[in-house]
Amino acid sequence: MLELSNAQIGGWVGSFTLPLFRVAAFLMTMPLIGTSLVPVRVRLYLSLAFCIVLMPVLPPMPEVDAISFKAFTLIAEQILVGAMLGFTLQLFFHAFVVAGQIIAVQMGLGFASMIDPTNGVSVPVIGQFFTMLVTLLFLAMNGHLVAFEVLAESFVTLPVGGGGLTSQHYWELAGKLGWVLGAGLLLALPAITSLLVVNLALGVMTRAAPQLNIFSIGFPLTLVLGLVIVWLSMADILSQYQVLASDALQMLRELARAP
Repeated sequence: MLELSNAQIGGWVGSFTLPLFRVAAFLMTMPLIGTSLVPVRVRLYLSLAFCIVLMPVLPPMPEVDAISFKAFTLIAEQILVGAMLGFTLQLFFHAFVVAGQIIAVQMGLGFASMIDPTNGVSVPVIGQFFTMLVTLLFLAMNGHLVAFEVLAESFVTLPVGGGGLTSQHYWELAGKLGWVLGAGLLLALPAITSLLVVNLALGVMTRAAPQLNIFSIGFPLTLVLGLVIVWLSMADILSQYQVLASDALQMLRELARAP
C-alpha cells in the first residue's frame, strides 16, 4: 500500500498548488480572459495548463503542511498577488472606457447605451466601441504575452513565502486609480475641445439669430459632428495606445517587483 508522508504532501502543495492560486487569481481578474464571456471552467483549465508549463522554471517553493494555518496564509497571499496584477491590467482597459463615456456625454450620445457583455453593465456605445478597439489592439500587439511574462517573473521578484505584498504595493495600486482618469481625459481631450468649439459656435448663432430653435438644430448637428470628430481621431489612436500600453505594462512590472 502506498503511503505518503506529511513532508511529501507538503512538497506537492508548495510546488503546484501555491503557484496555481496566483495564476488562477490573475486569470480570473485580468481583461479578456477574466470576463464573463469566458466560462469559469475554461479559466480554471487555462490556469492548470499555464501552471504546468511554468512549474519547471519556478524557484523552490516552501514546504508546508497541507492543512495548516501557514498553508492557508500562503494561499491567501498568492490570491492577493494575482488579483492585484490582474486588476492593474484592468485599469488600462478602463481608461479607454472612461474616454468613450466622456466623449459620448459631450456629444449628446450618452443616452445611447448598451449592455457590456464583459462587465454586465450598461455603457454608452462609444465606450463599448473603445473597449472592442483596445481589446483588438492589445491582442494584435501581444500584450497578453507580456502580461503572462510579468506573472512568471513575479514568482522571482515576489517569491512564495518571501514576504508577499507590503503597504507600498497597496499605495501604488491606489495611486493608479488617478492614472485611469488622467489617461481617459487625455484620450478624450481632442474630441472635447472640438465639441466645445461647436457648442460655442452654436451659442453665438443663437445670440445672433434668436428665432433659431437651438434644440432642433444644435442637437443633431452636435451629434453628427461628434461622430465625425471621433472618426478623425481614430487616425492617431495607435500612437496614443502605444504610449498608454507602455505605461500600463511598466506599472505592472513595478508592482510585481520585490519590496
